[in-house]
Amino acid sequence: MFNFFKKNKKESATEPEVVVDNQVYAVAKGKLIAITDVKDPVFSEKMMGDGYAVVPTEGAVYSPVTGEILNVFPTKHAIGIKMDSGIEVLLHMGINTVELDGKPFDVHVKEGDRVTGDTLLATVDLEALATAEKDNDLIVIFTSGNEELTVNTLGPVEPSQAVGQATLKA
Repeated sequence: MFNFFKKNKKESATEPEVVVDNQVYAVAKGKLIAITDVKDPVFSEKMMGDGYAVVPTEGAVYSPVTGEILNVFPTKHAIGIKMDSGIEVLLHMGINTVELDGKPFDVHVKEGDRVTGDTLLATVDLEALATAEKDNDLIVIFTSGNEELTVNTLGPVEPSQAVGQATLKA
């Protein structure tokens, strides 16, 4: 009768479409390797989730995704990020580096910061890791448990290079 409760078809057709960036990026200059090639079974056997790693040739470390910083570990060796799609990501810098108490890491972000694949998250002193006899793999783990990861690139990569997609499973 009065159509108070009916939506105008023109209004519903013009509602903005929400676009979520599910792209994943290389975190450093170096060699992108499959998660199964990381020399730590916690990561290579996907106990924490699926992912990939970059064996860096330079110490600048960039965000693997677009999203928000959830936390920076007190020992600076790991950073948690939540993608806009809700997928949670852990960037783990090196293997068994927690015991270095943050010394080789200079973190440039804090909790709540928005990041993209172009955002410099940290700088790692690769020589200090070598001196401490620590593996320098930069490991990206998708920890939500309900995501599907597709990596399209293995081998040489540049920082912020798109290397695949992460999507939520239905």
